[in-house]
Amino acid sequence: MMMGAVTGFIPTSLALISAQTPKETAGKTLGTLQMGTVSGGLFGPLIGGFFADSYGFTYTFFITSSVIFLAVFLVAVGIKETPIQQKKEKKTTYTRKQVFQFVLKKPMLLTMMGLTLLIQVGNFSIQPLLALYVSELHGPSNLAFYAGLAFSATGLGNLLAARNWGKLGDSIGYEKVLMILLLLAAVFFVPQGFAEQLWQLVLCRFLFGIALGGIIPCITAYIRQASPVSIQGEVLGYNVSFRFLGNVLGPVLGGVISSHFGISSVFYVTAAIFFICAVWLWKFNNTEENEIAKVS
Repeated sequence: MMMGAVTGFIPTSLALISAQTPKETAGKTLGTLQMGTVSGGLFGPLIGGFFADSYGFTYTFFITSSVIFLAVFLVAVGIKETPIQQKKEKKTTYTRKQVFQFVLKKPMLLTMMGLTLLIQVGNFSIQPLLALYVSELHGPSNLAFYAGLAFSATGLGNLLAARNWGKLGDSIGYEKVLMILLLLAAVFFVPQGFAEQLWQLVLCRFLFGIALGGIIPCITAYIRQASPVSIQGEVLGYNVSFRFLGNVLGPVLGGVISSHFGISSVFYVTAAIFFICAVWLWKFNNTEENEIAKVS
């Protein structure tokens, strides 16, 4: 619980980089940042699993603490935040109430935040169960390492695709890319529940990682694009809150489903969540386009 209270480095870095980036290249830049994030996610479970199997969990915690301290030092001495430049002719300030009202009056922003919540619920529903699932497929031998391998496969797919998805979003629109990615995520999640060998699970996790890599950067870039400069940080903060709420609800949902229907059923429910997100975004996007067409 204490660790969770101070967690937020990655979402905060997303907000910082987003606010410092031109809107035209926000997707590409955030995709690049996502590559750095998932690089740690790629190597972390593998290294952690190796140390846990070789030296025990206690020393692994000490090593992790040292790496986090190094990150704190690099932030303190290496990051210089540049004040956001606004147009001189019109500088608007917003109260917290006005920011909240702005979000409520923008249905697409609310949709993106709702999607963030559901995506994190789906993504984290299987996380605490993955080691148990790997144990079912492979057995208890070197479990920490092979569970780390299953986690890292998603990170590798993320690493390879995140920047390209963001760049594509800059070109054709973040909503279109999001619909494609949500459908791909649903498609790649279903076979994980049918896996009979570890390599099948790892392959499907890799393909899922390719789809997942562009989702958060595209959502963040869209919110960045749709919000005035002076309130982007606060609006992105609301989105981060929805993201963390999904992080909390996901494992609870996965635990409830697996306890009643088995671990495999969690994959099917998660695939359904991603599919529902894609349909929701498609219907809302079509509705918004029709309203714009009527006005013009």
